[in-house]
Amino acid sequence: MRKLAIYWRVFFILAKRKKMTSKELSHGIVRAVLILTAIALLLFFLYQIATVIVYCIVAIVFSLLLYPLVLFLRRKLKFRNTLAVVTSLVLVLLVISGIVLLFVPLIVSQGENLSLLDIQSLEKNYLQLLNNITNYLNSHNIDLQQLVKNSKLTSFSNFEFIPNFLNSIASTIGNIGMGLASVLFISFFLLKERTSFSVAFKKVLPENQKEKVLNSVEKINEMLSKYFLGLLLQLFIILILYFIVFLIFGIDNALIIALLCAVFNIVPYVGPLIATFVAGILIMTNSIGTGADFSTETLPTTIYVLIGMFVVQLIDNNVSSPLIFSKSTNSHPLEIFLVILISGILFGITGMIIAVPFYTSLKVIGKEFLPDNRIIKALTKNF
Repeated sequence: MRKLAIYWRVFFILAKRKKMTSKELSHGIVRAVLILTAIALLLFFLYQIATVIVYCIVAIVFSLLLYPLVLFLRRKLKFRNTLAVVTSLVLVLLVISGIVLLFVPLIVSQGENLSLLDIQSLEKNYLQLLNNITNYLNSHNIDLQQLVKNSKLTSFSNFEFIPNFLNSIASTIGNIGMGLASVLFISFFLLKERTSFSVAFKKVLPENQKEKVLNSVEKINEMLSKYFLGLLLQLFIILILYFIVFLIFGIDNALIIALLCAVFNIVPYVGPLIATFVAGILIMTNSIGTGADFSTETLPTTIYVLIGMFVVQLIDNNVSSPLIFSKSTNSHPLEIFLVILISGILFGITGMIIAVPFYTSLKVIGKEFLPDNRIIKALTKNF
């Protein structure tokens, strides 16, 4: 807004000095309005297709990571290019399918445990607990009933939230499936036509900028490879530590739950919270049908496990993550936090996942093309 105000001030000063006619002045205003409208429409269009942009970015990163495998199949096993790409994607699908199948025993056991629940008794106990809390607060002159009535919390008292929750899960699974299919489809053509895309890309580059662009692409490729390899190493370390914690307290399906919680850590900041919540729910539902007393056995075990997970996060945040990512991002923690926060607001969970590599790529491009800019210098001083 400040730049826009300065633009209009300069425009009217120049108009006054040059004694522009009313026709020239009106044309200038119309032109400025059209430019601003075009920029607004472009930003609106980009916002509307934000999901497609995210898919393309993820596919580009995925193809960069998968390309060494394609090269191995082509050079060592003498596969044709298309066959090497298809084989690589099939192997990825098999790995993903194998990981998903690992969760089948957990899902079956959780379903069996939940089938043992007496829903009517659970709802009755819940309503009784809610009434006791309300009476206690009323006895202390705290009118909570009206506050709860005005809020949406009343829907929980009759378990209306369960269908909505299940629908949201189904919608999330559908979105994940659609996203995975889109990323694999785009990645197939990026890998298959990599040479053609590279040649075409070099042809459209202006000669005076070609070297800078190619240097940026090379640096981005190198830094992203380090980042995602570091991310895999971080998740593996978290998986091992979670598994140890679950084994210590004798949790059933320890490896599967540890793997699930480790995968949630892909999402910065929010992921560990989701992992902790999911682990707590799974541990408590595992105890259903075992005869374990909730207050003396299940609840204390759950609390101890959550404390162990908190210790794992402390180790990850203060030891493993700084060591792994110190050379791949070269960014201040506050800087990374703000970037992830903004990306999460604009693009949701997917935006939070790709925020760091995308921001790092922008810094590489900025350093290559605007090395003398003061802001770029400040952001890339550790590059």
